[in-house]
Amino acid sequence: MINKSHKKLHIKTKVVHGFKGYDAHTGAVSFPIYQSATFRHPGLNESTGYDYSRLQNPTREELEKTIAALDNASFGFAFSSGMAAVSTAIKLFSPGDHIIVSDDLYGGTYRIFEEIYKKYGLEFSYIDTSCLDEVFKSFKTNTAAIFIETPSNPMMKISDIEAISTFAKSKGALTIVDNTFLTPYFQQPITLSADLVLYSGTKYLGGHNDTLAGLLVLNDEGIAEKVQLIQKSEGAVLAPFDSWLILRGMKTLGIRLEKQQENAVLIANWLKSNPLVDKVYYPGLTDHDGYEIGKKQSSGFGAMISFSVKNVGMIEKILERVEVIIYAESLGGVESLITYPMVQTHAAIPKEIRDRIGVDEKLLRLSVGIEDSNDIISDLERAMRWDG
Repeated sequence: MINKSHKKLHIKTKVVHGFKGYDAHTGAVSFPIYQSATFRHPGLNESTGYDYSRLQNPTREELEKTIAALDNASFGFAFSSGMAAVSTAIKLFSPGDHIIVSDDLYGGTYRIFEEIYKKYGLEFSYIDTSCLDEVFKSFKTNTAAIFIETPSNPMMKISDIEAISTFAKSKGALTIVDNTFLTPYFQQPITLSADLVLYSGTKYLGGHNDTLAGLLVLNDEGIAEKVQLIQKSEGAVLAPFDSWLILRGMKTLGIRLEKQQENAVLIANWLKSNPLVDKVYYPGLTDHDGYEIGKKQSSGFGAMISFSVKNVGMIEKILERVEVIIYAESLGGVESLITYPMVQTHAAIPKEIRDRIGVDEKLLRLSVGIEDSNDIISDLERAMRWDG
């Protein structure tokens, strides 16, 4: 359970200080890395509260309570990767259950649903969750959950979290939100009635492209007990050092995201005015289809941009020519990264779904970093210069 006093603090303060904020035993301001697999018992039937690091570790516990505090949630869990967190959430369901899923989502999530969990009797429907009518029409008698990414990856669609959560609750189903792109700094789905919130902590929460992590937060005690059972039994827990890296990264989450968003707005508008660009997908643009819903449920629009070029021949040139921007998978770090979704992050998505949502051979995804915005724009301008 989180300390109720944390709810009174601004998110800018919470990210800096964490849950405990320092080590009570030594006064260390940087929370220690408890690099121990096991812990000494004082005596028979006595425990310090820590027995074995697969069950709980003080460093991981500080991270778990910190992410819960940031999300205004009661429980937090840290895993070895974002996909381990997704896998744990899906294990809450039983054979025969139906789950509605955003059709525009990370390819790894699609892959684990289709290639792993379908074998265990789960049924998945991929629909445009930014359209409420589609959500309503897709609901079945065996629908147990609605799984949404918002903003979605990579088309930046915005789904109405509160409306979907309210509908799901009326039907006895859960709402799961992948909040990786905005983090609790900009969006807190738990306060919008979502049941579970997932993060790839590898991305913005860590913020430095130096570790893998997954996080899950929720309020329901019964569900928390099930998640804890899965976590300790399967052991896909976040190691102490990696927990410390995420804790350290989150201290600068606010200033990083503010700078990244500031850059993203400038870059999105520059791309929009570029004659070589066909379309720009960024939730912070006023003509974005989800702009008003985004303003209602989020305090920021983030720093992820996707854009389509007019000539497919530009793609290879851009990826080869960028210098400040790094051509690589992943997102959310201090460095600007550019990705070609069709052959990288979304290769597992069937072509018919990619074509339907717009993930084609002309689409690029840009994770905007904290560099000088003029340097990023100059890099894009030089890389995009069309010479036939």
